[in-house]
Order: sequence, then C-alpha cells, then structure tokens
Amino acid sequence: MRFFNSNGVSIAYIDVPPHEGQGDPILLIHGFASNHAVNWVNTLWVKTLTRAGYRVIALDNRGHGESEKLYEPEAYNSFTMAEDARRLLDHLGIERADVMGYSMGARITAHMALASPQRMRSAILGGLGIHLVDGVGLPLGIADAMETRSLDDLTDPMQRMFRAFAEQTGSDLKALAACIRGTRQALTREEVASITLPTLVAVGTNDDVAGSGPELAKLFPNVTALDIPGRDHNLAVGDKVHKQGVLDFLASRP
Repeated sequence: MRFFNSNGVSIAYIDVPPHEGQGDPILLIHGFASNHAVNWVNTLWVKTLTRAGYRVIALDNRGHGESEKLYEPEAYNSFTMAEDARRLLDHLGIERADVMGYSMGARITAHMALASPQRMRSAILGGLGIHLVDGVGLPLGIADAMETRSLDDLTDPMQRMFRAFAEQTGSDLKALAACIRGTRQALTREEVASITLPTLVAVGTNDDVAGSGPELAKLFPNVTALDIPGRDHNLAVGDKVHKQGVLDFLASRP
C-alpha cells in the first residue's frame, strides 16, 4: 500500500501498471464497508483491467481499509470523499482518468463528475441506480446496525447483511456508522442531466439496494445502460457480464 495526504487525512491506495505499454489510468472507488482489496482485487477487476492495458489506481475511502478513520459524520460528505479521489489524481500527476465506483463508490463518482468533470474521461456507476436521485444512500438503520452490540441482536435482513460484511472485512464499525450518517447527499435530476461525460450505469437485475439502473440511465445525456442478469447487489460486482460491459464501454468512449 501507498499513502498520501488528502487535506490532512491519510488515504491508502494502490497503483498497478498495465501488463504492457502505458495504458490509460482508471481510478476505482469501492463501496461502503469494503476496501480496495475486497471490491477490486479479490473480484479480479484489477487483473482484468491491467490485462486489458489500463493503469489501475484504487484507493481505500476515508474510514475504510488502511485509510484514516474519522468519527464525525460531516467528514464523510460525498463531495469531500470525491475530493479525496481528485487529490489522488493530483498526487499522481494524472490529468484525466476514467473513474469507476461501486455502490457508495458510484455515488462518490457521480459527485466527482459534477464537481470535477475536467479530470474525468468517463464515469462508470456500478451498483447504483435511481437511488442516486431518489434516495440519500443506505438506510440510516445501517448506522445503527454498526453500533449494535452483536450481529445476533439484529433481525432486519439488510442490517444483518451489512453488519456481517463489515465484520468480515475487519472494518472500524464506529467509523462506518459516521460514514453512513455523513454520505447522505443525493443529486437532483437537473444535476444528473448536466453531467455530459460518457457514463455507464451497471446494475444487477436482482439488486434491491441500488434502485432501478435503467431509470437512472434515462437522466444522463451521454449514457450506456448495462443490466447484469440475475445478480443482486453483492454478486453483481465481479460478474463477467459486468466486466465485459465495462471493457466494451471503455473501448468505445472517446
């Protein structure tokens, strides 16, 4: 792991060269309670993209993985987390990159596309549909689940799923509770319509967390929509249809 200082916050990241040549950079932004390894390395995304000729940069979001843990919700505003991503490009001297996020990472990517479009070649939004505009992230009950004494005390399926995942990834539960409470920013339909970057919206057809992918895709002016058949929020991440769809999209964007 490497580290850089993002306005006083230590952010961990990896920077993996392509298998051959000097490939275009792509920045990967993981989802809630995950980290770069779980979201992108273990699912073979890094291997897939470097073999396809891309330089892959992936960070641990603040409060996650090996990055610094913060415990105030205001530290996790989606625009603030998007600034971490932009500053990582600054740190590496990268003028423009494709940016791919999953779930919370897709929300961060969309906020980055609104705030810093000149730094992006494209925006790839995985595991996030219409809840980007008709919703403010995961239910607040997920924060409560992080603070509950034990997984055994939870009965709600979504609370149990995210608490179990957070424990599996060895996450800091207090930091995750603050993150859920802080990343509650939606974009308006008008803001989405103003994002003219080439955009891919990729959502599993059985995803009950993201909201409708096709419904969100209708709001972007320059979009490709990708259904990931038969996959829920967790299984869509590393699906082969997802990977091939992203590779096709990257090959076709300007």
